[in-house]
Amino acid sequence: MTESTFARRGFMLVLSSPSGAGKTTVTRALLKADKELVMSVSATTRAPRPGEQNGSDYYFVSTDEFKSMIDCGELLEHARVFDNFYGTPRAKVEHELSQGRVVLFDIDWQGTQQLREAAREDLVSVFILPPSIAELERRLRTRAQDSDEVVRKRMARANDEISHWAEYDYVLVNSEIERTVAHVQSILAAERIRRRRQIGLSDFVNAMRTDR
Repeated sequence: MTESTFARRGFMLVLSSPSGAGKTTVTRALLKADKELVMSVSATTRAPRPGEQNGSDYYFVSTDEFKSMIDCGELLEHARVFDNFYGTPRAKVEHELSQGRVVLFDIDWQGTQQLREAAREDLVSVFILPPSIAELERRLRTRAQDSDEVVRKRMARANDEISHWAEYDYVLVNSEIERTVAHVQSILAAERIRRRRQIGLSDFVNAMRTDR
């Protein structure tokens, strides 16, 4: 047996931030660079946007279906955001963790709290801050995806989201996207080799001690 072959337990990596802080860009860069990362696909009651595919971008369900998933314990976390419900199906995530993969989450502080209650030992959380509130608003307006009214709602919500920064394991200020991605990659590398996740380590050490 070698260090690279013994079993490891995967974990959930949560990235949270106010809208416009760069979380989506960071997520895409991480997924492109690391083939052992798996993106969590959420269930939602909102309508699909142009180009979105069911089962790839989201699992699109009715409100009744979503409530049934809650009642049956099929969601690891769930929250209501801007009049729509979002949640994480449990079965897929638990399968990926058992295979030693890292499941990446793009959820808010409410979902993160629920994940922490459900699976504390399997959770690593990162909060991404913008360099300033002014820069956050500039980014939201520059990407031109939302109306003025939606931008105002997102800015109002940002203050509440930022107030939860201290609940996270790591906090990064996203001034430069490349540096932020590098910091998250360093977090990934360190968390992957935590002793409690190296579930085959005991057998590896015992075999090494008897291999004389």
